[in-house]
Amino acid sequence: MNRLLALLAFAAIAVFLLILAVEVPSIDLIIIVAVTLAFVAYDFFTSSRKDRD
Repeated sequence: MNRLLALLAFAAIAVFLLILAVEVPSIDLIIIVAVTLAFVAYDFFTSSRKDRD
């Protein structure tokens, strides 16, 4: 259940940031959106693992 909610949150922030990047097509903004999505994806994969300490 936690992984499903995390996936939903990731999809929501990805949609929001992609709409922003498409509506304001600045190369700097697109780079920031890509870096932000990479950080969020990394956090999603590292924090939703099954093998907890």
